[in-house]
Amino acid sequence: MSKLIKSYLFILFIISGANTVFAQDDYDVKEHYTKHEYEIPMRDGVKLFTAVYTPKDKSKTYPMIMVKTPYAIRPYGVDNFPDQLGPMGGDNRFAKDGYIFVYQDVRGRWMSEGTFRNMTPHNPDKQGPNDTDESSDMYDTVEFLLENVSGHNGNVGIYGISYRGFYAAASIIDSHPAIKASSPQAPMADIFYGDDFHHRGAFFLLDAFRFFRGFDQDHNNPTTVGKRDTFQFPGNDAYKFFLELGALHNVNDTIFKGKSDFWNKLMEHPDYDEFWKSRHLAPHLKNVKANVMTVIGAFDAEDSYGGTAIYQSIERNNRGIDNMLVRGPWFHGGWVRSDGTHLGNVQFNVPTSRYYKENIDLKFFNHYLKGGPDHDLPEVLAFYTGENEWREHDEWPPENAEPMTFYLKNDGAVDTEKPAGAGLSEWVSDPANPVPYTREITNGRSREYMVEDQRFAGQRPDVMVYQTDILDNDLTLSGPIVADLYVETTGTDADFVVKIIDVFPDNYPEHENKYMDVPMKGYQMMVRGEVIRGKYRNSYEKPEPFTPGEVTQVKFTLPDITHTFKQGHKLMIQIQSSWFPLVDRNPQQFLNIYEARDDDYIKATHKIHHSADYPSSVTIGHIAN
Repeated sequence: MSKLIKSYLFILFIISGANTVFAQDDYDVKEHYTKHEYEIPMRDGVKLFTAVYTPKDKSKTYPMIMVKTPYAIRPYGVDNFPDQLGPMGGDNRFAKDGYIFVYQDVRGRWMSEGTFRNMTPHNPDKQGPNDTDESSDMYDTVEFLLENVSGHNGNVGIYGISYRGFYAAASIIDSHPAIKASSPQAPMADIFYGDDFHHRGAFFLLDAFRFFRGFDQDHNNPTTVGKRDTFQFPGNDAYKFFLELGALHNVNDTIFKGKSDFWNKLMEHPDYDEFWKSRHLAPHLKNVKANVMTVIGAFDAEDSYGGTAIYQSIERNNRGIDNMLVRGPWFHGGWVRSDGTHLGNVQFNVPTSRYYKENIDLKFFNHYLKGGPDHDLPEVLAFYTGENEWREHDEWPPENAEPMTFYLKNDGAVDTEKPAGAGLSEWVSDPANPVPYTREITNGRSREYMVEDQRFAGQRPDVMVYQTDILDNDLTLSGPIVADLYVETTGTDADFVVKIIDVFPDNYPEHENKYMDVPMKGYQMMVRGEVIRGKYRNSYEKPEPFTPGEVTQVKFTLPDITHTFKQGHKLMIQIQSSWFPLVDRNPQQFLNIYEARDDDYIKATHKIHHSADYPSSVTIGHIAN
């Protein structure tokens, strides 16, 4: 089933304007709500600090909706109120509709007692009161709330974005019966395979470096005051900074000096060992009694894996609940942090975030927590960029997406026919001159790089470029991407980055307020890019070296896409071996990269074969238009 939803969005777009930013409304939270603070005891005696906001209108009962956070439930004190209650968006839509709001500092953070653990491992074999995890903490919290908070109707919902989204998912394993609905949004699921710090085993340097600065600080909890690190990023050029810093171990030697527990843990576990496996949430999502709506952004630069993995695991392991997936054209949390009309230079033409807030999240919770009207939401609601329309699906990946394989060819060609003869492409990969992940000079990691124009990369000799002829018809691709490469190298390790790109025609119109001043004529929009660290091609637990000069298959799955390549456009594939400093440099020798020294980084020649014997390709689900 495929249903297009466009006219309503277009009307909203015209009314709101393309560059609308959601403003905070004038709703006075303190006028309508009373605040209580509790120290809720868990089964092991640890107390979790919790703030509860109840409506002053006592004429009816209300459901409770809760968020667990490691980021502090400020403002503290029963007389101090935030400007907004409930899911973000600047409009207090949940408060106006009538809810009891619950906020909780997770274990070991801020005003909660206990020890904080990054991505708390789930314990499926809890034997006694000292065996706790996020599921047990949520169960004990709900028990307390039902007994001690007045005016509730007995129903509880959970929500959260990013780290909070992880808690929204982890908390519904072995769900408390009162939890009727949960919405994990941009959640982490596996921080070695595909979220935040690693992608397919490759270390995401920029994200890890940025993350440590807010999470490695000892709060000496309970406390309302957090410490901030004193490191000041020199200049505004992360590429230059990390290149001059040299080998990855120099980060610790020069900056952290061994004092960062977070960074030390990353460096102590270079492979997919039990430390990372125990933090892989998806396999544990069982006995989920709550109805679930997972929300993700197609252009999430931080957690591109977790949301889909969580949705699919819940779907496999839990029958009898509603389990939904919403996938929009958003950056990390963009459904409530932007108007959703564009990202960088790519226009979506409709305010997708407004559509989400007015037609999805409140309806979902109202139905399950208040017994409201049917939310009328499909199993999967996905926005297809390029055509800029919503489609509904009965499952994910879509049932009508047939695999289409695109083969790399000589002379930079791509088509759906297997190569008949010989062919290969080769380049020299130099760690002293890695391919930048963005054209922008910046010391951060932008949202916009996910759709950034790739001409700056394709002009380099160490980036291989393949593209189709001009498309005669629209080409709609949906679901995961499987890259199947036959490679050869003079080294014993290598990274491989695969990018799927929409090449706009030479007569594409310009628009105002562009992100970086690049022409839209011939724009090369990155639809999806992903990396694999080559030594993990067969196993993330047991890395293997390449044999120099030997053709080796490297096959891996990239995150999903939902995109239509319009008639007159081209589909391009770029392949490279560095993506710096988003991803740390590979020394191109088989070793523990976290212990590598400056002189371990060597040049290597890499080859991609595209021949009858070694047909390198990319396969993506195709939906006939």
